[in-house]
Amino acid sequence: MVGIRSYGAYIPLYRLDRAEIVKAWRSPFPVPGEKAVANYDEDALTMGFAAAWDCVRGIDRSEIDALFFASTSSPYKEKQASTTIAGAMGLRRDIQCADFAGSLRAGTIALRAAVDAVKAGSARNVLVTASDLRLAGANGLNEMFFGDAAGALLISEQAVAAEFAGAHTVSEDFFDQWRSNKDEFVRSYEERFIRERGYTRMVPEAVNGALSKCGLKAQDVARFACYTDDPRHINAASKIIGFDPAQVQDTMFMSVGNAGTAVPLMVAVAALEDAKAGDNVMVCGYGDGCDALIFKVNDQIEKVRDHGGVKKHLESKRMMANYGQYVLWRGLMYMEPQSRPARPTVSLSALWRDQEWGLALRGVKCTNCGTPQYPVQRVCQVCQAVDKYVTYDFADRRAKLTSFSHDHLAITEVPPITLSVVDFDGGGRLTCNMTDREPDETKEGMDVEMSFRWMHFVGGVHSYWWKCKPVRF
Repeated sequence: MVGIRSYGAYIPLYRLDRAEIVKAWRSPFPVPGEKAVANYDEDALTMGFAAAWDCVRGIDRSEIDALFFASTSSPYKEKQASTTIAGAMGLRRDIQCADFAGSLRAGTIALRAAVDAVKAGSARNVLVTASDLRLAGANGLNEMFFGDAAGALLISEQAVAAEFAGAHTVSEDFFDQWRSNKDEFVRSYEERFIRERGYTRMVPEAVNGALSKCGLKAQDVARFACYTDDPRHINAASKIIGFDPAQVQDTMFMSVGNAGTAVPLMVAVAALEDAKAGDNVMVCGYGDGCDALIFKVNDQIEKVRDHGGVKKHLESKRMMANYGQYVLWRGLMYMEPQSRPARPTVSLSALWRDQEWGLALRGVKCTNCGTPQYPVQRVCQVCQAVDKYVTYDFADRRAKLTSFSHDHLAITEVPPITLSVVDFDGGGRLTCNMTDREPDETKEGMDVEMSFRWMHFVGGVHSYWWKCKPVRF
């Protein structure tokens, strides 16, 4: 049996009321609702990591044989992001890593590849994570619509909660939304053409093909989890297929926005959170064609309910102050830098040398006295035992904020930096920056957890490391 073993999602803490965009530009096209906005130290890679981290909660990460990352907004044009995610998760060295890009359908393409890999026996557990942070030109519908988020699914041959039943794909060269290698912002063609010649033609074709292969009818599908760039489009396509509105899973367009590549997986996670044994869930990706995959839920689904998923992330949010904060976080406005020397060039050899204890936030635990320590120490700081230790993971442990200071003069894109000292549950102390916090609400003794974040960009290199943040849920 091959199918979905576990699921995970990530939606940034911050939301921007679309009324703030209307106010900023006096837009004549008000759009209700809000959209999720990644913090200044988040990107597609860190969000993809967060969804994958949520997906493997309670699962031995050494069991993962492959990691597939899908995004149209990866931080690099020529370098894998999946290897960075795998390194930060502390996965095995002999796993297969692959990036899927170039289309909003990349998420479901990666999902189909994961299913095929497990069916073929080349892997037993494949972690698929999809994420997007897309930029749109100011004062347009795309700026209103686009949101930031990530979704992840673990495809496996064991402990399967939703068995893969079948799939159908339609591939076609088609321009609706695209971004060339010379573009910073996403381009869009005429809305009616997209709807009538693209979405409402290709989606029904792929869905009906999948239903036919599985011997099912439209009424046999409990949840239709499909990408859309406009709720009107998915409603029109569903009507053509024969789906009742109650079968169509909420795409979170009003609360999160169009998260691009992440939408099919993220909406599938939302469907699985409410699914019961016997339900057929269809996952559908659109872009240069359409993928439609059907999964049949079984009793195992009740054992994977302890994840952050979609519901908890939707409930946990903080509204942004204004549109200017959004523009600053996306790097679309030049801010006068602090009067400090420029950052030094990143040492690539140091990054490579320190990747296990730095990237994966691994320290040691003394086997003589049991004291966890970070970074790695040959000599125990407590009992002075030499070379008596085992590897110890700090990334998945909660901590207390012991002390902090707000530095308004340090080099940062969004001052102040909150420099923090945290004491981990079970032992161990770390100095790091704090994120997703309001300076006025930061207090000593508050509960914090670790979060993998973007640090800075110097010499063409994106630097990532761990920060603490207030416990979200």
